[in-house]
Amino acid sequence: MAPPNQNRFPMKKHLFFAALLVITALLNGCSFQEDWQGFDVTSYGGGERYNSFEENPFIVTAEQPVSTFGLDADGAAYSNMRRFLSDGTLPPKDAVRTEELMNYFLYDYAEPIPDENIGINGEVSGCPWNTQNRLIRIGVKGKTIAMPDLPPSNFVLLLDISGSMDGENKLELLKEGLPYLVNTLRAQDRLAIVTYAGSSGVALASTPGNQKTVINNAIQNLQAGGSTAGADGINTAYEIAQQYFTEAGNNRVILATDGDFNVGITDPDELVALIKEKRQTGIYLSVWGVGTGNLNDAMMERLADNGNGIYEYIDNLAQARKVMEYEFNKFYPVAKDVKIQVTFNPEMVSSYRLIGYENRLINNTEFETDTTDTGDLSAGQTVTALYEIVPVICSACSGIPSFTINFRYKKPVTEENRELNLQITDAQTGFEQASENMRFAASVAAYGMLLRKSDYKGTASYEQVINWAQNARTFDPYLWRSEFADLVNIAKNLP
Repeated sequence: MAPPNQNRFPMKKHLFFAALLVITALLNGCSFQEDWQGFDVTSYGGGERYNSFEENPFIVTAEQPVSTFGLDADGAAYSNMRRFLSDGTLPPKDAVRTEELMNYFLYDYAEPIPDENIGINGEVSGCPWNTQNRLIRIGVKGKTIAMPDLPPSNFVLLLDISGSMDGENKLELLKEGLPYLVNTLRAQDRLAIVTYAGSSGVALASTPGNQKTVINNAIQNLQAGGSTAGADGINTAYEIAQQYFTEAGNNRVILATDGDFNVGITDPDELVALIKEKRQTGIYLSVWGVGTGNLNDAMMERLADNGNGIYEYIDNLAQARKVMEYEFNKFYPVAKDVKIQVTFNPEMVSSYRLIGYENRLINNTEFETDTTDTGDLSAGQTVTALYEIVPVICSACSGIPSFTINFRYKKPVTEENRELNLQITDAQTGFEQASENMRFAASVAAYGMLLRKSDYKGTASYEQVINWAQNARTFDPYLWRSEFADLVNIAKNLP
């Protein structure tokens, strides 16, 4: 179903403090490969902020046969893209992270085998935008846990109520959507609300999840106003999370903001150090972005990455329900530091390209390093990655493996790495005969390349993307795939 229309506010320019805008400090200690482009704060005039990156190129297999990356569980890029289309414009290139577009959707993947927390699958097919090449799909699924069996949650909602949050697509949208989260809470769950503007305050002490009227009343009483002191609020939120810490449960601070931290943080290194320290104690940080005009997407993505959390963008009420109710399971990681390493056979593969995951690449040597911090996988969550490969023409190579895929992850309460491997044979399947999982993932990947005006899009067109997606919608429990085709139609008609 198409997203409801949202009232949009005119673009507002906000001048960020120089210390905050030197956010490259957030990259220190991060194992993901980053391509951060700094900017001159003296000439910055406000507006939205995105991390700049270039797409992964084709790699010559003979020179570098091994490719390694960590999973990305964020979903913000898709809903942010939808917000731009709803406003009648295409998203800026750097707002389009193709892996987040693909992983916005559920895929019909099998459950893990006994004693494992992740299930793996994959296939090889023709490449629809370049018929000379092949596509590899790698699928991962976290073990499903029924709602009654999920461990208790200790949530602290850290809510920005500064003046920049005043608006129907910011604080008011959160107030309208948060009852979805409240209604999902159980008696064994707890929620506190910490607000920050000129100073931090506790709008709701940690409250059992079955006291829904008390929680909802506190939400509806929230009002925006004042400047922003994010560091003070973060400290208060973590103090409450620590006070009500639940062993073997879900302990999480959820930061909801437009990212306009313009007062109060004088040392970004100290902020990141706090977040990384708390994640070691089992308190994670997730981030919800809202609003338009001054969205600091780059900052929020980095905060969530350093906090072992997920970054989502909420553009409308339907998205709020997706994040807070339908995907409540995403708050419960079943596997941490999930890494994937693909080794290509140069006799079979001339070159390869990982589609997306540019900020998730890691050094090959870090694959076996226990301390490498990469993405987590939540209960029931599915994650997909695609490689486009240029095959070597070899009539005598039938049956010879083209590549091997290895996985490493840790169960949440241990530091011991577990290893899995996946063997996929290229049976020369055409794209039309590939699984629905492959066809839909490829359609979204092609859409991402079209939005980015990618040099790698080949012959892909919006019309083809719509056709591929429309024929891969048998599995669509929440009709998100149906909405995708509507969004492609909108993008097709925009200049």
